[in-house]
Amino acid sequence: MTNRLGYGGLLVLLFAFAFLYVPIGLLVAYSFNASKLVTVWGGFSTKWYASLLQNEALLSAAWVSLRVAVASAFIASVLGTLAALALARYGRFRGRTAFAAMIYAPMVMPEVVIGLALLLMFVTLDVERGLWTVIIAHATLGMCFVAVVVHARLARFDRSLEEAAMDLGAGPVQTFALVTLPLIAPAIVAGFLLAFTISLDDFVLASFVSGPGSTTLPMRIYAQVRLGVTPEINALSTLLLGFVGVVVLLGLAFGRLLRRRG
Repeated sequence: MTNRLGYGGLLVLLFAFAFLYVPIGLLVAYSFNASKLVTVWGGFSTKWYASLLQNEALLSAAWVSLRVAVASAFIASVLGTLAALALARYGRFRGRTAFAAMIYAPMVMPEVVIGLALLLMFVTLDVERGLWTVIIAHATLGMCFVAVVVHARLARFDRSLEEAAMDLGAGPVQTFALVTLPLIAPAIVAGFLLAFTISLDDFVLASFVSGPGSTTLPMRIYAQVRLGVTPEINALSTLLLGFVGVVVLLGLAFGRLLRRRG
């Protein structure tokens, strides 16, 4: 590896990794700090994790974020898969360019613009802002990423497998359920996890479309950080890192299982 990269390239690579992960490591380390001051080490302690369990505001926001992430990721997976099928299977249909542009646009468009547009839409339709408006907003953004992931898998899909199933008497629905869906399932799972992570992390969209009782965890953390960082925030961030890591590992294991069965 050293011969291929050179010492200069290796040094830059190490610096990049340190720049990304050293702050995260410090955050995790200081979540076990006994001192109330987040920048002064006062000894090892887990009291902030116990204190976190008594913080009803943070726990309530975490539960809201989890429900929103699961619901929006599920909706995004269904809609994103259907959009990918339309792009991959129906050729150059009328309006395909506009349809593809509408799918890819939210990925590069500033979230402030998307959030403002959704807010104006909800106000125009007289929709009360709350949990479902946040879910709709996150699903709108997440479905774009799901569509890209699933479309990439369908582009490399062997259509002869579907043709063989139809030659053996399977109908279109049966062929999709028994052949196509299992083969693209790893991509759908990957898209679901990506949409789930995006929703769990989102602050901008939620701040535009949320209402009473729909304060997400990033919004709650931002409100508390404005008054000063506390060790509880470090503990909560560490738990979030662990949770996302476990979800990603489970997704990878599930994808490998599906590929082996395939």
